[in-house]
Amino acid sequence: MILVAHSYFLNNDPKQLTRMKPYAPLATLLTAATLRRHGHDVALFDAMLASGLSAFEASLEATSPAVVAIVEDNFNYLTKMCTLRSREATLGMIRAARQRGARVVMNGSDAADRPALYLDAGADAVLVGESEMGVLELANAWTKDAGASIAGIPGLVLPDGARTAPRIAIRDLDALPFPAWDLVDVEAYRRAWTKAHGRMSWNMATSRGCPYGCNWCAKPVFGRRYTQRSPGAVAAEMRHLKNEIGPDHIWFADDIFGLTAEWIADFARAVAREDARIPFMMQSRVNLMRPDVVSALASAGAEEVWLGVESGSQKVLDAMDKGTRVEDARAATRTLKAYGIRACWFIQLGYPSETWNDILLTRDLIRDERPDEIGVSVSYPLPGTKFHDKVVAELGAQRNWEHTDDLAMLFSGTYSTSFYRRLRDALHHEVSTGEIDAPHWNALARESA
Repeated sequence: MILVAHSYFLNNDPKQLTRMKPYAPLATLLTAATLRRHGHDVALFDAMLASGLSAFEASLEATSPAVVAIVEDNFNYLTKMCTLRSREATLGMIRAARQRGARVVMNGSDAADRPALYLDAGADAVLVGESEMGVLELANAWTKDAGASIAGIPGLVLPDGARTAPRIAIRDLDALPFPAWDLVDVEAYRRAWTKAHGRMSWNMATSRGCPYGCNWCAKPVFGRRYTQRSPGAVAAEMRHLKNEIGPDHIWFADDIFGLTAEWIADFARAVAREDARIPFMMQSRVNLMRPDVVSALASAGAEEVWLGVESGSQKVLDAMDKGTRVEDARAATRTLKAYGIRACWFIQLGYPSETWNDILLTRDLIRDERPDEIGVSVSYPLPGTKFHDKVVAELGAQRNWEHTDDLAMLFSGTYSTSFYRRLRDALHHEVSTGEIDAPHWNALARESA
């Protein structure tokens, strides 16, 4: 028996628990499906709606696995920052699995960055890169002989610090099976979603990686390549989801959905051909939202597009190596709205060199274009990025947030953590209510002087 698991407990993240938008662990389920395709007996521990570590320990007792593969959902942005609570949960799971005699492999962003933490907790190997084929190769070795050498399997970091050859990325994503949805308690997700929002959303991915070079964005698993599934395969999965799961909404978890106008046009046609239309949400870039693209997205069912606007200051965008213009954000937002699609923005505060004037440019851009929703964060130094290298000398003992609502400045920014939290609240207030809290802004202005 192989127990495939992940360690993101919604209960450990107060902000996300309040939002109550849980998604099944896509990368974990793809790994489980791959193992089953090759003849392995597989069970799933889904931490998302579980109570805590005791639930994982109960799963170990029930399944008595020879191998435990802890595969984080590398498609979900929540795993990239690896909060302290998530890390502690993972280390606890590794210890519990080893105490019961299982071989343990760990795969995820934080493990790729800090493999020694997970190996010291008892993992037999950290798998760097995509999970499906690497976990399969380890399972093949360990289920035949628990003491088998794994030094010839690519992509591993081993307890002695040795690294095997790099793993080659999967090129034919259409060849992968659909995720093992049958292992998930779908009705538990449906109850959680419908109670909080009146409908259920489900997750998919059409691609891996991102070809752009924003200097604060980490790509520890999929890298800067961009590999796509065919539009027909994506539409076929949507049709299958309609029949098997019945979601009311889809979240495409790609870093960038579609990338080219040609792919998106083909996707829209495939959705129509398969009768697979489901309202969906996706992420893209402001420079990609041309009228022909947005028209095709609307016909395919796009309901909401999240854009990495980041700042209303061109100086800050250039410092980030964002490769976009403020004018692109204006045009993209207006185009999306013209086609009836919600335009939502990611905003990043606190990037080095950002001044009060830059903050005002961001505020004024929001006031001018009135995005339907914003997500506000502060710059977060992720290992392996140019931004991290730039500020690493300023980092203190805390290098991760405790949870996703922490919003702590981990380096020496222009202003304090408290300042940015109040600035976030002011921006959210304006977008959600359309009202300007003048006393709040006056207080921030005085503090910025």
